[in-house]
Amino acid sequence: MGRLKQKGKAGAAKAYVTRSSAVKKLQCSLADFRRLCILKGIFPREPRHKKRANKGSTAPTSFYYVKDIAYLAHEPVLNKLREHKAFAKKISRALGRGEWSTAKNLEDNKPVYRLDHIIKERYPSFIDAVRDIDDALCMIHLFASLPSNPRVSPALIENCARLTAEWQLYVMHTRSLRNVFLSIKGVYYQAEVMNQNVTWLVPYQFPQNIPSDVDVRVMLTFLELYQTLLGFVFFKLYTDAGLVYPPPLDSGKDESGAGVGAFNLRPANPSPATGAPKSDAPKVSSKEVRQTIKNITAESSSVPPTDVDIDRTGSLPDAAEEEFVPQASKSDLDVPSSLPTLLSLSSLPKPSSTNIFAPYTFWLSRESSRSIFEFLIRSFGGRIGWPVSSGGGSLFTEDDEAITHVIIDRPAAKDDTAQERERRRRRKYVQPQWVVDCINAGKILLEDLYAQGKTLPPHLSPFGERDGAYDPTIGLANVENSLVEVDDAELSEDCQEVEDVDMGSELEGDVTSRAALAVVAANDPEALRAAELAAEAAGVDYGTFEKEVQKKQKQQKQKHKEDAVNDGGGEEDMNKILMSKRKRQLYERMKYGEKKRATEHAKLEEKRVKIEKDRRRKARAS
Repeated sequence: MGRLKQKGKAGAAKAYVTRSSAVKKLQCSLADFRRLCILKGIFPREPRHKKRANKGSTAPTSFYYVKDIAYLAHEPVLNKLREHKAFAKKISRALGRGEWSTAKNLEDNKPVYRLDHIIKERYPSFIDAVRDIDDALCMIHLFASLPSNPRVSPALIENCARLTAEWQLYVMHTRSLRNVFLSIKGVYYQAEVMNQNVTWLVPYQFPQNIPSDVDVRVMLTFLELYQTLLGFVFFKLYTDAGLVYPPPLDSGKDESGAGVGAFNLRPANPSPATGAPKSDAPKVSSKEVRQTIKNITAESSSVPPTDVDIDRTGSLPDAAEEEFVPQASKSDLDVPSSLPTLLSLSSLPKPSSTNIFAPYTFWLSRESSRSIFEFLIRSFGGRIGWPVSSGGGSLFTEDDEAITHVIIDRPAAKDDTAQERERRRRRKYVQPQWVVDCINAGKILLEDLYAQGKTLPPHLSPFGERDGAYDPTIGLANVENSLVEVDDAELSEDCQEVEDVDMGSELEGDVTSRAALAVVAANDPEALRAAELAAEAAGVDYGTFEKEVQKKQKQQKQKHKEDAVNDGGGEEDMNKILMSKRKRQLYERMKYGEKKRATEHAKLEEKRVKIEKDRRRKARAS
């Protein structure tokens, strides 16, 4: 006789646990349970059979894996949260009794937990951490732009602002920025760090407010984790780049509003010329150490060494001068040795697109965002200055002769002074979009299209879009063809208005019938030529005839497509029947998304054709 299965002891009922049961098992509050799940990366699961997982109940609830809850039970942060709960009770009791010294001692010994071990658990390797800093960067940039209130402390905002400045300093120092996109939400940046694409969003510098319907406690828990993660990542990045972390802050520049310029990047190992302390102890080279070991080995052994490689150790260079030298092949002497080494790879020149602004000096007008364009131009090797109204720390003034470009975002003034006219002759005045488009293109674009006061070209997203997405720069040929057809139609309509109405009605039937015959005989050149001659003999204009032919061809193609869809519908339904429920739902969602994108694409194309047609009509009327 087999083992009897008891209800709720196996299967889904044993693998899943409800949230209320998990909170009861961990003996913590619901807020602490949420905080633990966020910090440890545990999220609710969706069982295949909810009724079985809930032991027969159909009440809506959240489920978690039993193993995840057992994993949380051994978390050190959970013990600290329990200690904090006891601390809150003790200090509340001491304050109620007026025991101020006891309350002060409790406050000095307040339990504090650290998240270092959680970072090491969730990110075993450094590359894993770099791949996951996109959300962290977006979060700290968001909180750095928020105002302080009782829920968000000023110290937290200051720490987020410091982390954002450290990240920008690293990107500017390593020239890692690749793409930029100015959107309605903010500015999207993409940098390449450790061969990984890191994308983050920075909001514009407008006054922000925290909505009342947003649960800030959940966001603060994520922010707490992200701050610890970024501290680890930044330390590793700065150390690998040979820089001191955290970078020192100049208080004077910070008070004057220097922003990122208030931080100083310093090398981690300063050279002796910079004032590093020198040691008076004699230095022992690796060559002397090897020679000493060789002598000791020769004295302790009575048998002479047979390995001839030992004699070569005396000729080895110092450790500081060691470098791998590729040797030629002994089997094929004609093949040259060109093996790459770590030293040669590190000394390779970087792509020229990272230094596109190196030959230029920019001046930023007061209405342009300094934080955005200072970061962009310095990331690509350029020099930038700004007026005092935008903050301190500018390297030069507006009268500097080295300025080549002026980034301006206001209409051109009508009455310019002689000094201003001289400046415009020597400098290029461009709108801010020129900087971003140059970065995305990887080269310097013509300034004429982005001159002050001109209508800018479309600003497109540089990130990898899906295939078939709407691109206003690709479909120009199709739009031109459609516009030509529209113009021909308008011209033919004007000609038809001049002619007699009765004669036009008679010719319309002839044109339609002959165009239909021409479409039927489109594959036969002789029949098509005969239809054209017949239309010409009947007094039909050639342009009108061609228009009717194209119209009939489009109708015939559309009819063929509809027939193909109708014929394939049965086969598609049969294929969907053979699919499982999960795959069928996924297939339907894919088809729905494709249809939605195609509809949006068609609407944009139609809107574009309409705008261009109106523009041509206005130009023709004027």
